[in-house]
Formats: sequence, C-alpha cells, structure tokens
Amino acid sequence: MPIVNRIAEFAPEMAEWRRDLHAHPELGFQEARTSDVVAAKLAEWGIEVHRGLAGTGVVGVLKCGSGDRAIGLRADMDALPIRERTGRPYASTNDGVMHACGHDGHTTMLLGAARYLAETRNFDGTVRFIFQPAEEGIGGAKKMVEDGLFQQFPCERVYGMHNMPGIPLGEFAVVEGPVMAAGDTFEIRIQGRGSHAAMPHQGIDPVVVASSLVIALQTITSRNIKAQDALVVSVTEFHAGETFNVIPDGVVLRGTCRTLDPDIHASLPDRFQRIVDGVCATYGASAEIDYRQVFPVTMNAAEPTRVAQDAATAVAGASRVMTDRRPLMGSEDFAYMLNAVPGCYVFAGNGDSAAVHHPEYDFNDDLLAHGASYWTTLVERELKRA
Repeated sequence: MPIVNRIAEFAPEMAEWRRDLHAHPELGFQEARTSDVVAAKLAEWGIEVHRGLAGTGVVGVLKCGSGDRAIGLRADMDALPIRERTGRPYASTNDGVMHACGHDGHTTMLLGAARYLAETRNFDGTVRFIFQPAEEGIGGAKKMVEDGLFQQFPCERVYGMHNMPGIPLGEFAVVEGPVMAAGDTFEIRIQGRGSHAAMPHQGIDPVVVASSLVIALQTITSRNIKAQDALVVSVTEFHAGETFNVIPDGVVLRGTCRTLDPDIHASLPDRFQRIVDGVCATYGASAEIDYRQVFPVTMNAAEPTRVAQDAATAVAGASRVMTDRRPLMGSEDFAYMLNAVPGCYVFAGNGDSAAVHHPEYDFNDDLLAHGASYWTTLVERELKRA
C-alpha cells in the first residue's frame, strides 16, 4: 500500500495550506492565526474542535464505530526567530520569524490525515488530533500535559513525526528506545574577590576558578560515565571582566548537557553540584548553580514502535524504513507526551534540503502525501475495524 490515492488527489491543496502557513509564521504561544486556520479546517470536515490547552493549542476529536480505544497524533505549529533567505514566493511575511523546522509541513500533514479520516471513517475508536504550540524550546508539550491534555482527552498511545533533511524522500526512520536526547541548560555564577591584575594574591581570581571548572566538568563524561553511554557536557558561554588590568569579582558560565539515558539525566544536577562545590572550595571561591532539566529523553515504547514500523512499511516498503538509525543528541519536547503516554516518534525523509533551523531551509511539499498517508495507515491499523 503506497501513498493513499485520495490523499494524492488533494495533495496540491495540502501544498497550498502549507505555503499559506509558511508565509504567516508565528512564534511559540503566539500561534493565533495558525490555530484559527487549523480549527476552521477541522470544523469544516465535521471534526469536534477543542481550543485553549497551552493557550493556542488545538485538539480535534474524531470518533467512529463503537470501539473504546483512543490514540493521539501530534503535530507542532510554531516557527523560529530566524530571518528567511529562501527567496520563495511564499516566504515569510513576518520579518525575523520563519518556519525553519518544517512545523508548517507537520501541521499540514496532520490536517491532511484528518480530512481523509473524516471522509472515510475506516476505523473503530477515537483519534485525537493534537496541534501543539511552542515546541521550539519553550515547553509547549509540557504545558499541554500540565493543562490536562491526557485527562481531558485520554489516549492509549500517542504518536509524533518530524521531517528530516538528509533522509531520502519517501523513507522513514522508526526506532525503538531512545531517539533524541534529554536536553538541560545550566548557569554557574562564580563569586571570587576582585583585585588589581598586577596583584592577584590580594584577590580570589574567578577566571582561574571558572577555567578549572570548564575542564573539571568534562570529567563527568570522561570519568563518571561508562564509555558506551552517550553524554555531552558543553560550556558555551564564559563571561568575565571588563578591562585588561582588573581581576573581576565574578564569572558566569552557561551551557548545555545532553544524554540518552534517563538515569544519567536524573543524576546530572547532583554531579554538577559536587564538582562546582569542590573546585570552588579549592580556590576559596563560591558559586550558585541554576541547573534546569528542560527536556526528558525522547523514548519510543516497544509495541507502538512496532505499529509505527508496520504503518511506515505499508506506505514506503520495507527497504525504505530504517529501524536501526542512531539516536540524535538534539532534544524534542514531544518527550513530555511520551513520558505521560507510551508512543512512538518517527522521522520522515525531507530529501536533499538545507538543515533545519537554517535560513535557507524549506519543507519539501512532496513529503506531504507520504506523511499524511503514514498517519492514516497508522490509524487504520491501530484502530482496525473488526
């Protein structure tokens, strides 16, 4: 079963929807127009519409038959603070804001699936079409869950999909276990004692303390974690001093940690505290740590992954479904939904395009029919009629 014929018929309309969304991008928690477009189309197709979760979130509910099973399908809607350089006729009309990650395409593929399923109703149960705001680092999925997403709209399983440049068009990657890393941020404010740069013995030099700390933090990866386990600790900002002949009072370090292991993720705040306290004590300095666990590991459960692999295989063919792709060290807030409900997050090939988050990136409209066909096939297999 390749691309669904009916979806192929209205694929040109889907491209129009996608390009309209692309021309009118909105940042996280500001997706008012996008939400209006989504809600209007769902209502037009006879799908029950609910609004307000996480502010601009939209949930469409479509029930068919007498089955009591329900699954969720999620798409993200927000854009990025990037000035577009694609030169497309449908380029962003909102200067400095751009759909540089393909969320316009994700939203459109789920809308296409919703339209098809509302027309055919070839399933038994309930589908929740979850259109999420604010995926780009500001916690839209977490907010939807906290607002009661799965209490108001219970789901046995929840599924997500993201386009992936570099994977050929028409191919999918569907892998059990960790597929994207937990992502944390940290800020360390080191307090020393300033002095004249020619008389460092009169102070406590926080630049030396911070320099030692940058190196010491790398021992979490090299000496505290097994070599077979993935962990990245990156100090990306080092702010100190204002002039050449003054040792400053303080230094600020900022950075990020990424890991694929939930246990390692849970241990990182304590590991940071011990190393920072120890290094500072060595020099007689002190420090305050703001360690934030922003995203959990994106973890695919076994049975939902099997269903997703079967659906992708039905659409693309077995040779075009990767089941052993290595995890990415980037993060994804869909992990919060997977922490609440078991599910699966897949990647769909966007072909040879610029990388996501690049000002020349554009979603491949030829992917729309593939993605919508995957969604509908997944639903018809998960909620199969007797």
